[in-house]
Amino acid sequence: MATALITGASSGIGESFAYALARQNYDLVLVARRQDRLQTVAAKAKEIGAARTEVVASDLGRSGAPLELQARLAAVPIEVDFLINNAGFGTTGRFDRLPLAREIDEIELNVTALVALTRLFLPPMIERRHGTIINVASTAAFQPLPYMATYAATKAFVLSFTEAIATETAGTGVRVMALCPGPVRTEFQAVAKNENALMPSFAYLDVDTVVKQALTAVAHGRRVRINGMMNAAGAIAARFLPRALVTAIAGRIYRDAGMTG
Repeated sequence: MATALITGASSGIGESFAYALARQNYDLVLVARRQDRLQTVAAKAKEIGAARTEVVASDLGRSGAPLELQARLAAVPIEVDFLINNAGFGTTGRFDRLPLAREIDEIELNVTALVALTRLFLPPMIERRHGTIINVASTAAFQPLPYMATYAATKAFVLSFTEAIATETAGTGVRVMALCPGPVRTEFQAVAKNENALMPSFAYLDVDTVVKQALTAVAHGRRVRINGMMNAAGAIAARFLPRALVTAIAGRIYRDAGMTG
């Protein structure tokens, strides 16, 4: 039976991925910080169709945590066929006013942990000539975002990194894709403190639709999936309009939304 490892699995996109893959009868390894929430997700996933679930409560942004996770799975042993790097968070406010430790934590989780897990689980997939990796980026990856400077920069890294790895692994039997959702109704907004700041409620994407589209796209060999026609149009426009103009517009929107901290 194939096994999927999902980070940030206790809520939002990660939780939805867990249920979607449970319906496909994947065994699941669910990773997040909150043990109680993971247990709840695991129980529901089993009801849906997952034969086996492994719950790992871990802060992947902590130094050494990805290696500890790999060692734990190797000891079982569990081979990872599908890796979903979803764990992450965003901070908002003027950069010079934000706590340095929190910004570093953001980079460690959004970037360092994702790179580490990709590096740890990709080689066995290549050796087996079969596997799938989805790295969750964001439409924030396509332009700088004043007042979410660190978050947007981390997601730009994820997009660039994933596209490069997808090219490197072409012909190996491993599929690698960056998922770039726009605003999704999840707990992320509460963490970033921008739940209603930028978009009307109708503009938020349904999380289950985002996940369904992602699984379809990666199955068809897509390397990047942008969810939502308006988001796709915005991402394309950001690549052709003057970068200073795009950044100024984004800064004005975020400033007017009261996200300057």
